[in-house]
Amino acid sequence: MTQSEKKIVQYLNEAHATEMALTRVLQEQIAMAPHGRYRSALERHLRETRDHATRVAARRRELQGGGDALGAIVGTAQDAVGQMLALAKAPLDLVRGTGGEEKVLKNAKDACATEALEIATYIALEHLARAVGDTQTAELAASIRRDEEAMLAAIQDELPALTQAVARADIGGDGSYDIADTGAADAVRDVAEDTEHAVRDAARTAQRQARRVPGAAQAEGAAKGAVASEPDLPIAGYDGLTAEQIVKRLPGLSQVDLTTVEVYERRTQDRSTVLDRIGTLRGDEPWAGYDDMNAGEIVDRLRAADDELTAKVRDHERAHKGRATVLRAVERELSHA
Repeated sequence: MTQSEKKIVQYLNEAHATEMALTRVLQEQIAMAPHGRYRSALERHLRETRDHATRVAARRRELQGGGDALGAIVGTAQDAVGQMLALAKAPLDLVRGTGGEEKVLKNAKDACATEALEIATYIALEHLARAVGDTQTAELAASIRRDEEAMLAAIQDELPALTQAVARADIGGDGSYDIADTGAADAVRDVAEDTEHAVRDAARTAQRQARRVPGAAQAEGAAKGAVASEPDLPIAGYDGLTAEQIVKRLPGLSQVDLTTVEVYERRTQDRSTVLDRIGTLRGDEPWAGYDDMNAGEIVDRLRAADDELTAKVRDHERAHKGRATVLRAVERELSHA
């Protein structure tokens, strides 16, 4: 690298270290901030800051060209120092101030100072780049500087409201800060919700896989039917329907649901019309778990099926769900035989 490029890389290292440190600081401040315009501004700027760090690092790599090992080490060290300073400061953010409102206000004041430092960093980088004819770096610095100036203005606009909240809480005794409304609480709720969804998804997957074992669908249906009440049935308003009305709805049911209805019907009204029709619909699926597959999954599997299995799919589908997508795929496969 030339001497001018080395100097530009030095300033890029400083800018990148600042962005990396700010990322951690913003995360800590978001965790303490309640819902509202100020937290929304912090969350937006966190996304911008991550983008800034990526863009600065990319420009640094372009100038280094992979050939300045020492410069890369220095840059990494500066990034690490910046993040260590942010981490060291984070615990102090949690204990300073008399209440939640004041903690948020003090964080906002710190954020103003941080933004001013970043603006100064990018002003210096921009003018250095222009002085040595590096237009690309200069434009990058100017673009990021504008984002930092916009964030500084946004924080300054929030300071009066944040200060009024402190006055109401610490002087008037009317506190509004609620830990359950902060970013940290939201993060905990998100993790809990994601975990709950993952457990439900795993249970559904396990149940679906179990149904692909021959006989498992009938066993599951029998167990459901033995304890089912009317609202549990796959046919709404079952007890108020005639046998003929129920018979019309049976073909669309899976093997699990057919068995559920059969066992329930035997427990309650025991109508031969319903039971006989179930008997004609009950039968081996083309393959275990067929009735739990969607049309796309069945069509994919048909591509590798032989004629005998494809014919079974056709007959079973016609007798049950009658899905046009599946039937068209069956006819296409059979016509190619």
